[in-house]
Amino acid sequence: MKLVIAVIQDSDSTKLLNALVGKGFRSTKLSSSGGFLKSGNTTIMIGTEDEKVQTVLDIIKGECQNRNQFISPVSPMGGNADSYIPYPVEVEVGGATVFVLPIDQFHQF
Repeated sequence: MKLVIAVIQDSDSTKLLNALVGKGFRSTKLSSSGGFLKSGNTTIMIGTEDEKVQTVLDIIKGECQNRNQFISPVSPMGGNADSYIPYPVEVEVGGATVFVLPIDQFHQF
């Protein structure tokens, strides 16, 4: 048994959850926040048999694509204003960070 933990962008969560349900996987959705862009993320936890892990990874890869987005940097509060960029910059967002962990026991009550 494995626990697949995927940290994804909020905008990809509905697509991913629908795709997982469509293939018969149950999951748990947790709200989280990212460090780099300080934006909302979603953490999805999926428990599955060892032989189905690759199917889960393929679903995540298919639904959580990288894309470019413009963001407006937050001005520094009392920090070094010399490195502050006052106009929107393009950054790559999306995709998924995935962890696959072994599970010793699984119980459902």
